[in-house]
Amino acid sequence: MPEPLRLGIAGLGTVGVGVIKIVRQKANVLAARTGRPVEIVAVSARNRDKDRGVSLSGYDWEDDPVALAKRDDIDVFVELMGGSDGPAKASCEAALAAGKDVVTANKAMLALHGQELAEDAEANGRVVRFEAAVAGGIPVVKALTEGLAGNDITRVMGVMNGTCNYILTRMEGAGLPYKEVFEEANSLGYLEADPTLDVGGIDAGHKLALLASIAYGTKVCFDAIELEGIERISIEDIEHAADMGYRIKLLGVAQMTGRGLEQRMSPCLVPADSPLGQLEGATNMVILEGDAVGQIVLRGAGAGEGPTASAVMSDIIDIARGTRLTTFGQPATTLEPARAAKSTAPAPYYLRLELQDKPGALAKVSSVLGEAGVSIDRMRQNEHSAETAPVLIVTHKVTRSALDAALSGLGGTGVLAQDPVAIRIETV
Repeated sequence: MPEPLRLGIAGLGTVGVGVIKIVRQKANVLAARTGRPVEIVAVSARNRDKDRGVSLSGYDWEDDPVALAKRDDIDVFVELMGGSDGPAKASCEAALAAGKDVVTANKAMLALHGQELAEDAEANGRVVRFEAAVAGGIPVVKALTEGLAGNDITRVMGVMNGTCNYILTRMEGAGLPYKEVFEEANSLGYLEADPTLDVGGIDAGHKLALLASIAYGTKVCFDAIELEGIERISIEDIEHAADMGYRIKLLGVAQMTGRGLEQRMSPCLVPADSPLGQLEGATNMVILEGDAVGQIVLRGAGAGEGPTASAVMSDIIDIARGTRLTTFGQPATTLEPARAAKSTAPAPYYLRLELQDKPGALAKVSSVLGEAGVSIDRMRQNEHSAETAPVLIVTHKVTRSALDAALSGLGGTGVLAQDPVAIRIETV
């Protein structure tokens, strides 16, 4: 009988328990599909006595995940603890040094330390796989490293944080303000312990950094991503966008341009009838565009026990089959430092201005925009109060630097009742 693939699992939260369930419930299927049994030998977590809904009696227990990673009787160290540093990083480093392969769902660790871990893996003849770190159950890492490996990737784009998509679609569907839906999402357990990781775009930015590295053969560089969260999105912006045929999404985009690699995670308007515009609730969507294949749309659950455990198992199954891929799709030593684009590609923008209701205010706005080279495509003035007048503008394509110059100029006109809102309109 073939030798089993022996697992050590560190982290027994939702995903860790999901992996245990799959290994137990699908033992025969896994053996048939890989040609060898897949077994769990030992586990580690912070609390040995917690009731997790599954029995751990058949596994050895290690209080220290680093000790688990070094055990002679495991072949694959499965890191599901989370955290960009600390025990997660230390135990992955220990596993690689001890000749173990690593499977992880830790996007923060890889976004910050992925290059060094990949180099460690290759130096020790091991692999680091992380399908579960990006977009939950969507097999986007495999799509880039395998299915689309013969393409020059022209753009990676997507909604990669289900919590933000839930908040935005819930605001629109119920007509509720951001703060109320934020509290609702928090009470439902959708938000991270530090909510800024979700609503500030950081979690999704980690994922985008990993996909960009694979797509463009560059070293992971999370610091190069332009980040803007959804905290400033109001129900008024959502309603105005809908009136114009758009929906607002926290959208990640990576594309190689003549100015360098552009990486941004920010709220954008997308056409309401596009695949992204129709995305509801906590679902994720990633769009990949290649020179040969055209556009590929991947949609699915971005989190949760089953979807994320499914992604972890896909990496374990590859290792059991003997499929050994480099971490980011090519040898880590060949990855180039990303030359960050100094400016983003031109695009149309949605502007919401709250003007003081005084003569000549709109003329001053038009003059400042024109002087900055910002051309108006559409403009609408809604019903206004005795003191202020809301004005909505959609520009023609413009660089962000020109738009910022215009917004700065508007601040000096004395006609704004509050800071303007500017949201990019993305072509899908």
